[in-house]
Order: sequence, then structure tokens, then C-alpha cells
Amino acid sequence: MAIGRKGSRRIVVDGTTYRWRLRRRPTYDQALCDRPCTYAVQHANNRGTILVVTTNQPHASNWFGAPSAAVLPSDVHAAITSALCLGWSPTRPGSPFHLDRAEGFMVGPDAAYG
Repeated sequence: MAIGRKGSRRIVVDGTTYRWRLRRRPTYDQALCDRPCTYAVQHANNRGTILVVTTNQPHASNWFGAPSAAVLPSDVHAAITSALCLGWSPTRPGSPFHLDRAEGFMVGPDAAYG
């Protein structure tokens, strides 16, 4: 699976160019605030392993209007750096590499307000 150019953003980390994309619409579980927001990162030139980052925020388009924070390029930069240190090989083919940053995420719409 590849991240398309349309809708993705470019970021350079340590001289290497990557593309990242956040889903515009939440999945069903994200819309219910049962799962946190995720985004994907891929090497811009070599279609290798995709990095899937799970945040600790609800998706901005959740159905309950639960407050969320935007995914900033600085967040993506930090996630890429962490994933590389943990063994992510963006130029090698393989299964998606998951980076879980969901610590502190509370499940459900009531948890977002409480």
C-alpha cells in the first residue's frame, strides 16, 4: 500500500524526504472516540514500509465534538525520528511499522470531557 501524493504532505527529516497523510474522515471507531487519531508516513521516493502513528488525541472530525489537537509537522518529525530509532526501515518492503503514542487517550465521548 502506498500513500498517494494527493492529500499528503511533504516533510524532510535529517535530509530524507517523507510524505505523510492524516485521514480526512475518521473511521467509525475514531468517530465514536473509541480509537485515537492515526496518520501514515512513507519514504517519498522508495515505496517501502509504511509507518502508522497512533496519537493520543481523538480525530478532529469525531461525532461528539470532543476537543482534539491538530497533528503538527513537528509531531510528525518527532514520530519519524522515534520510529527510526526503534528500527523502522522506510526503504525496505514489509508490513506496516506501528508507533503507538496513545498513552493518555481516554475511550469514549464522556472521557474526552471529563
